[in-house]
Amino acid sequence: MKNNYPFFNFFSLNTNQELNKEIPFYLLILVLLSIPLPHIINSIALGLLVFSTFFFLKKQNFKIDYTISFPILLYLLMLLSYFWTIDQSLTIPALSKELPFLLIPLCFIILGGISKNQRQLILQIYSYGTLAYALFYLVNATIRYFYTHDSIVFFYHELVTKDVNAIHVSVYMAISFFYFYTKPVKKGIDFLCISILLTMVILLSSQNIIVAFIGLIIVYHLFYSKLSNQMRLKNLIVLLILVLSLGFIGNIKDRLHKEYETIMTDSTVNDVISKENKSTFYNVSIKQAWTNTVFNQNDFFPGTAFRVYQFRIFLEMMNEDKIFWKGYGLNASYPKIEAKGEAYHVYQGDDSNDGYQKMNFHNQYVQNFADLGVFGFLLIIIMLFVTLKNAIKTKDFMHFAFAFLMISLFLTESFLWRQRGVVFFTMMYCLFNSVPKVQDIQNSSKAK
Repeated sequence: MKNNYPFFNFFSLNTNQELNKEIPFYLLILVLLSIPLPHIINSIALGLLVFSTFFFLKKQNFKIDYTISFPILLYLLMLLSYFWTIDQSLTIPALSKELPFLLIPLCFIILGGISKNQRQLILQIYSYGTLAYALFYLVNATIRYFYTHDSIVFFYHELVTKDVNAIHVSVYMAISFFYFYTKPVKKGIDFLCISILLTMVILLSSQNIIVAFIGLIIVYHLFYSKLSNQMRLKNLIVLLILVLSLGFIGNIKDRLHKEYETIMTDSTVNDVISKENKSTFYNVSIKQAWTNTVFNQNDFFPGTAFRVYQFRIFLEMMNEDKIFWKGYGLNASYPKIEAKGEAYHVYQGDDSNDGYQKMNFHNQYVQNFADLGVFGFLLIIIMLFVTLKNAIKTKDFMHFAFAFLMISLFLTESFLWRQRGVVFFTMMYCLFNSVPKVQDIQNSSKAK
């Protein structure tokens, strides 16, 4: 009987026939799976991938793939920004952190692309690996709950740690969820995987990702699902009711309510932070974030309001420093953000908490523009446009889900200015957009 779960036969001959052709394909998986681990482990995995790829250089017939050359162009622009940066001490370390933009596309180019079967197998193993992380986080939180009796351990950064970042992990979980969710034939284990990954996406409590996640479910059922119209509608309604009902869980409901309040009302009291600090703290509304000439040390910026404030000071920087063409230089906008924070007297932090003036723009589009100018901004737009266009052209929903999540995520996070973010984006971008191997092209032509 045909095995529907090649993952479980990963070390069998049939599975290895795809990946044994080149050692680097094992390492592509290792790089992806090591992203949530300490940075040094992911860096070692990436180093092994680069070394093994260049070791096979003479055995490969490769050509330049313009689609996956855009990350390389972005890195070259970062490198050039060294010559005009306002702070070389910030730009130089950032250049090493952003090296995946250069190294990963070069590996894909040297490998000559990957076959569809190889890509599918990589996504499959990655999805099961992400499921293992989900189980670890949930078990760890359960153990901590028995010690603390505090349900906060199941939510947001507390679930996965602030360093790993709940918003980043929610993206990993969402991609893996859609791998299982879009399988044409599902068994009991698939529904279990779907349930676990769905739970993780909700508990991680990223409003942006949850909204994008719901949108992707709707798009899948309207345009990609091969079920009958009646079954599509039934499944869509059931899943949406489940997702929306989870929004009434205590901590998730509180986060959503806080964001709603800051849209409608100025200076509402933040009960949670006030209780923790034994002093009254006030939520900054979106209107206040855009118009206030000065803030107080007890003003708290909820997520949306903070991003409005950050966009406001970016526009001011654009006007004051004339950074349209070149930007400040890679990572060099931080001193300018800090100066603005001090001028507006936002919360300056204490021994245990960073102040708002220490944070980046939390918007990848703005971050690219501020650090690298208009060309840095255009390159990120081009990459997103290319991956979205290719996803629609190939009618590949996993590819579309990646593109849609990145477009949404970049509105609220400087995702690519973090090592985990740049590795994940560049790896997935190359995985989905790399030109197919010759045998795939030939098979496609025969099929026609």
